[in-house]
Amino acid sequence: MEWSIHQITRITGTTSRTLRHYGQIGLLEPSRTGHGGLRYYDEDALVRLQRILLLRELGLGLPAIAEVLAGGQGVVDALRTHLALLEQQRDRVERQIASVRGTIEKKERGEPLMAEEMFDGFDHTRYKAEVEERWGTDAYAAGDRWWRGLSADERTAWQDRAARLGADWTAAAVRGPAADGDEAQALARRHVEWLAGIPGTPRGGSGAPAKEYVVGLGEMYVADPRFGANYGGPEGAAFVRDALRVYADRHL
Repeated sequence: MEWSIHQITRITGTTSRTLRHYGQIGLLEPSRTGHGGLRYYDEDALVRLQRILLLRELGLGLPAIAEVLAGGQGVVDALRTHLALLEQQRDRVERQIASVRGTIEKKERGEPLMAEEMFDGFDHTRYKAEVEERWGTDAYAAGDRWWRGLSADERTAWQDRAARLGADWTAAAVRGPAADGDEAQALARRHVEWLAGIPGTPRGGSGAPAKEYVVGLGEMYVADPRFGANYGGPEGAAFVRDALRVYADRHL
């Protein structure tokens, strides 16, 4: 089967100008060009477009998307990575929707509000027990005080930074560079700098996050699917773990 450019714009909401631009830069070529220059796209082109749109949703620019698509990962495996990310986002949004709906219903009925229910899906404390068990109550308490002291804008900025870091790790994992290569190590440095900005993070002698903490965190990403989902699933989490371990051995 194949679809005309007009059908694609109607189905996806993508403009014909955008599709033509994708063709001009070699990101998405039409499968054929018909009478009058009308472009047609087959199933393979549609799958490629789906991946492009998904990667755009992750915040990647067109050059980065081109690199991902040129990587060695098969289409089905790449789509599984996308699916894991979408499912994670869906779960979080569904919890937030339920929280807000419950608040509306209770306000309409004049019932008392339960804070625990209101902030399900927003809660940064859901890993409290694990943090305290792994790194102590002081580590959690310091991080909790820091988070509660942030303004709404500061919290949003921090969450955006974390989301962008996760998206960049995921995109890199799809491309499949070496964990000890320049790209992976640049991401590992960003990751460690991000951790260093969180009060309560166990420190090493230089004030940077402790080597054991960084290595252990990488192992936790692999062991716990909830964390691994931030990096595209088990394969992405393993890539992050390996890159962090190399970075920790070299610099911490």
